Amino acid sequence: MFRIIRFFLFELIMLLLVIGGILFNDLVLYGIAQGKGQLRIVTNTRPVEEVMKDPSFPDSLKKKLMLIKEIKQFATDNLGLKPSDNYSTIYDQHGKPVLWTITASEPFHLKAKEWYFPLLGSVSYKGFFDHQKGLTEAARLSAQGYDVDYGGVGGWSTLGWFKDPILSSMLTRNEGSIANLIIHELTHGTIYLKSSVDYNENLASFIGDKGAEQFLLHKYGQESNQYGEYEQSKADRKVFNEYVLHAAERLDSLYKTFPEGGSVMDKEIKKMALIETIIDGTGTLNLYHKRNYKAYMEDARQEKNAFFMSFRRYDSKYEVFEKEFKEQYQSNIKLYLQALVKREKK
Repeated sequence: MFRIIRFFLFELIMLLLVIGGILFNDLVLYGIAQGKGQLRIVTNTRPVEEVMKDPSFPDSLKKKLMLIKEIKQFATDNLGLKPSDNYSTIYDQHGKPVLWTITASEPFHLKAKEWYFPLLGSVSYKGFFDHQKGLTEAARLSAQGYDVDYGGVGGWSTLGWFKDPILSSMLTRNEGSIANLIIHELTHGTIYLKSSVDYNENLASFIGDKGAEQFLLHKYGQESNQYGEYEQSKADRKVFNEYVLHAAERLDSLYKTFPEGGSVMDKEIKKMALIETIIDGTGTLNLYHKRNYKAYMEDARQEKNAFFMSFRRYDSKYEVFEKEFKEQYQSNIKLYLQALVKREKK
């Protein structure tokens, strides 16, 4: 399972702050480093049109590039997402991640650590184009007592600062997964609320899912393998997500029983005992791809609270959005997004 985490480009903002003498701290160095990393990506992309003419580029992957173009057009015409030049270039990752992110949570409270960035507000994750620097930051946070998740990501959005490229790893996905990812990212470019990471990510996950369904129906039809495979995967995700979100509530309940000032070791033992029970419980779920989810759940042993926080960040508001989407907007994504954008501007 891939968690698509947005990375926001801060280089220009940080340079302006430095020039103006407004801010002098590690945030400046971080912003500049991230800007350099993003610039390295952007300056080493190839236009899709050029790649399509390259006889050495596999035809199977050219079909995926054309699919992304179709998804973008569908998202603009049928879903009302904002037009952009994103995904008109491609970056070859050579089979390796190019961006890693850190998320962290307090050890006995499901509360995410946040970083503050100018104009964007509070953000509950931090990206690194330099793997070693990210590892150093992750180790520092762990030493401070945080539960930490550090790993590579499959995509990000610069919110219009630059032309976001297609990453070569995206082309290994199936049709439904590509549609979900592209529509998810385009949603961020259409609506983004400052200091509202959970809202932004939950909304993009919801629109990505509903938009992918509609695209697959439009292109392949309800009886197609593409649509059937997506719906099967979606059913698995729903069961698994509900299980993990309920598990997060169980952890919350446990933490509320901990006495203030109690033994940290005792708390950790009880916490890990419950996490082990939750991991084992994955095997009882009614899943089509049970083995995949069981393996994914193993990450909770290392990431602890940070693992469960990621599900709250991306999947905890799905039912809320769906109720509003169906009851007030007749399951029309374009109308729904128009209403949300108007609401944002008030």
